[in-house]
Amino acid sequence: MTLYELDLDPASNATGMEEGVVTLNYIEVIETVIASLQQDNSAMVSHTDAAHLWKFKYGSVEVFVQLPGTSEEDILTVWSTVLKLPVNNETGLLRKLMEMNWSNTFEARFAISEDQVVVCARRTLAGLSPSEISRNITIVATIADDNDEALQAEFPAA
Repeated sequence: MTLYELDLDPASNATGMEEGVVTLNYIEVIETVIASLQQDNSAMVSHTDAAHLWKFKYGSVEVFVQLPGTSEEDILTVWSTVLKLPVNNETGLLRKLMEMNWSNTFEARFAISEDQVVVCARRTLAGLSPSEISRNITIVATIADDNDEALQAEFPAA
């Protein structure tokens, strides 16, 4: 398993490790965050040599976390489906999603993937901290759960 080393302030010795270096295990961080958010022991994981994919239930949505590898170039992707397409008034839906992207989504965003409206966040692992991993997963889960039922009610299936 490849581990990422994060340089810290050399004056800080809180790590109990070699001065100035903390080893970050992305998989353990992700699993810790998911364990704190999941409901009803709903978390499932698929591990292959090439990638990891987690799924867990948060409120009324399922959240997915994908980590293709652990090098600095790999991308952590978090997403949750909030609405299936097609819907009535797709133009109105797209306008609403664009407005929400501007004001309500923080580091996440609404997008369309495979005829579904999703809330997603993507970030390379280079320089990624445990708190950023937690924030990305939590933001996607919360925004999806807070908006899925309202969007489905306002934009019913066509």
